[in-house]
Amino acid sequence: MEQHHQRQQRDAILRTLTSHGAPTRRSMLRAAGAALALGGVGGVGGCAVPLEGKSADSGIEDFSGEERLVNFSNWPGYIDVGADRDRHPTLETFRRRTGIRVAYTEDVNSNAEFFDRIQRQLKAGQDTGRDLICVTDWLAARLVRNGWVQKLDVSNLANAYANLSAQFRGFDWDPARLYSYPWTGIFTVIVHNDKATEWRRIDSMEQLLEDPRLKGRVGLLTEMRDTIGMTLLDMGVRPEQFTDDDFHAALARLQRAVDRGQIRRFTGNDYIDDLAKGDIAACLAWAGDLVQLQVDNPAITLAIPDAGCMASTDNLLIPNEARHKRNAERLINYYYEPNVAARLAAWINYVCPVDGVREELAKIDPRLAKNPLILPDEKMTERSHVFRSLTADEETTYEKEFGRLIDAA
Repeated sequence: MEQHHQRQQRDAILRTLTSHGAPTRRSMLRAAGAALALGGVGGVGGCAVPLEGKSADSGIEDFSGEERLVNFSNWPGYIDVGADRDRHPTLETFRRRTGIRVAYTEDVNSNAEFFDRIQRQLKAGQDTGRDLICVTDWLAARLVRNGWVQKLDVSNLANAYANLSAQFRGFDWDPARLYSYPWTGIFTVIVHNDKATEWRRIDSMEQLLEDPRLKGRVGLLTEMRDTIGMTLLDMGVRPEQFTDDDFHAALARLQRAVDRGQIRRFTGNDYIDDLAKGDIAACLAWAGDLVQLQVDNPAITLAIPDAGCMASTDNLLIPNEARHKRNAERLINYYYEPNVAARLAAWINYVCPVDGVREELAKIDPRLAKNPLILPDEKMTERSHVFRSLTADEETTYEKEFGRLIDAA
């Protein structure tokens, strides 16, 4: 009966999508209401003509006025998509209302890989070719700590300042949000393909690392904080306060699984295709991908271990030497309008950092407004944990040791 109800919901999703044009594969993977037109969205805050010359507090020349452009690098599948997969309705609405075109690129597959691509320019004080980037909190913290991103001008961020949810304020690496604003929150969970596991539920790291029936068909994440954090939780250790010995015990446990051939590979977002095909039977994954995957493959199931799950944040930052700082700030501010934020959240199904979005989500689909993976309830919040901040020396050492583990897999 439950499967029949889920099938009815998926059919309704597809009818909604196809009513707005022939769906691509990507549009078939999105939640209900995501392809709705955005003509009724309110005005962008701070619509004055962009200032010329030096950007605020940075001494970096800003070309926002003469070049109506934002170069935006983001993760795959992290924005709404129209019937033509190269079109993004929220970005098109932003362009119509401001005259600013967004050159949108999905070139962030993992934080480490993306950082390797831009670090030479950052260290040399050169333009990375990007005005806005979206990276996870640990990398955002590194960029802020090293002075490689620009301080934001709060006068361009009225919506963001007013509508940032309380749970996303006060991060130790940017306590006043002077350099970053969240794009979305993330839960790291276990996802499995029921057909590949022969309908057995996989809901613990112990199963992933030790169940012989999963040998060679397990995926773990290249994000060290997610994979180590979930392993620590399974060992009864809180990731918020682990010791060096705890870290190395978790690493050794993962190494034993790698040595036995238990792990197929470590992945970024690219676990999606392997999981859908069944090449990966079970893996660590980011919860927002679940709804997207289930539309295409109802055998995909999410499980939150009894030990809990990891929580993190993907954040928007403006790199040093970016040419279009004010335009990028206007784009950040736009996505903090609750009705725009709701359309984004309805599409990507990750945690929304914007206050006032529940009512807007309910207009799109009442189920979305009750989804704890988008708007976490008290129970979901209690089960989630964050990886403690690392010193610069710890970060260097741990990332190097985890990198060797990945290379051995």
